[in-house]
Amino acid sequence: MTLREYSTFSEPATVAPGPFEAETFRSILFPSHLENMGVDEASEPICFVDLNLDQIVGSIVENRDEEILRPIFYSAHRSEEIVRYRQAVFADLEQPETYAAFPPFCDAMRSVRADLAYAEQISQKSHRNTVILRAAQTYCEAILSLLWHLQKVDIASIGLKHLQSYIRTYTSSGLFKELARETRDLRTTLANCSYGMLFRGDAVTVRRYAGEPDYTVTILERFARFRETDIKPTEVNPVKNDFSLNHIEAGILEFVSRLFQREFDRLEQYVVHHAGFVDPTIARFDREIGFYVSYLAYIEPLKRAGLPFCLPDISTSSKTSEALGSFDLALARKLLRERGTIVCNDFNLDGAERLIVVSGPNQGGKTTFARMFGQLHFLASLGCPVPGRRARLFLPDRIFTHFEREEDISNLRGKLEDELVRLHQTCEAMTSESVVILNEIFNSTSLDDQIFLSTNILKMILSTDAVGVCVTFIDRLSRLGEQTVSMVSTVDEKDPAHRTFKIVRKAADGLAYALSLAQKRGVTYAQLKGRILP
Repeated sequence: MTLREYSTFSEPATVAPGPFEAETFRSILFPSHLENMGVDEASEPICFVDLNLDQIVGSIVENRDEEILRPIFYSAHRSEEIVRYRQAVFADLEQPETYAAFPPFCDAMRSVRADLAYAEQISQKSHRNTVILRAAQTYCEAILSLLWHLQKVDIASIGLKHLQSYIRTYTSSGLFKELARETRDLRTTLANCSYGMLFRGDAVTVRRYAGEPDYTVTILERFARFRETDIKPTEVNPVKNDFSLNHIEAGILEFVSRLFQREFDRLEQYVVHHAGFVDPTIARFDREIGFYVSYLAYIEPLKRAGLPFCLPDISTSSKTSEALGSFDLALARKLLRERGTIVCNDFNLDGAERLIVVSGPNQGGKTTFARMFGQLHFLASLGCPVPGRRARLFLPDRIFTHFEREEDISNLRGKLEDELVRLHQTCEAMTSESVVILNEIFNSTSLDDQIFLSTNILKMILSTDAVGVCVTFIDRLSRLGEQTVSMVSTVDEKDPAHRTFKIVRKAADGLAYALSLAQKRGVTYAQLKGRILP
């Protein structure tokens, strides 16, 4: 009987560094001179719930390293250089042969981290050291496998080119080669430690293997006549290879380490010598690459369904914006599961235009359009591909949202007062670089007051030159000046009760929808008059 087998890997050959110096790579999220910016958003942005970004990020990080990934997805950046650096990496990873290298690396490094964390909890020295040895082997294999894949594909992004150069130089270093060689040799040594166990009652004797024959074949031959060949074998759950031991197994390993004192002394020296064997730059890359892998895995089902994604043209100066064939990402995922129809929409802002005012019938897709607008700007600020065939987007400093809230009795404010307080806070904080999204504001007051308050809020937003969307049923808000653009949710001309969920750019005319409904129900003035007998 032998100790648990390990898979083998070859020692790296010496390879000359590529065109980029290894020292230039520090982060796959930030360019070389901006890597110290890091990720510092530990809490969810306020706009997330209103824009359903909480649902999107929750699904992206599900069953992954949430504590590592969530802060990255919370941290938008108003930097064209950072965004374009990430977009280039995404462009490379959208090639299937390039992407294929990274999920196995992420899985392997997750195992390395799990093993090292588990080793810290183990008090029995021999057991702890064997777990660390397995982590080191997995680590070396993951690095060499990643380099092998990267050398087979064409990559264009600076980030992945610098990564390739760094790994090439790192695996050619004496430090890594020594780790790989000693790990391989020690694994072979321990695998050759054969031992036997003798059970008498509740006592277990562990001794060196004495060459006893293997009776397994003999027993199977003797009982072959009783085998029922037509019986479907019972499905057995695969053994979980987590390297955990119960107290009996740990005791047996302790006896084995005493029998093979010299081999396990080598293991102890190995662990001391290679303490902290994970390279800091590789460790950081391991934390960061999950951002790309998890997002691409999230949007892959939507892409297979034929929905378009693109890397937007971004700017921190120009507010000329457009999106063609875009959609609400959270809703699209939900409708895809339910086999529903996903409707795409367009928008554009040119010249002095800053605010899209969306009106039209209820349940016509207006709020979904507003969420789509906010999602596009936030995802673009992360450097991610966004829903749509083509997009040009402004990178905001912050995204402010104002959606209806239930009354909170703890603040002792009525609904209208609470809206005014929250909108006042938004107006105080927003700048000319902000994006503001308002959804059906001041519905709790009279129409005249709603018109008065909404008009003044929109004028304050326009005076700052912020970009945004306002969802409303008040048509006149779309005619406040050249900065406002009217878009309307449409209905089927033949059946006004049927929403198309298409939002089109045209002048708001609430009467048109009311008239179409009246015609359908036969209650227009002409129809009623025609039915009245003289």
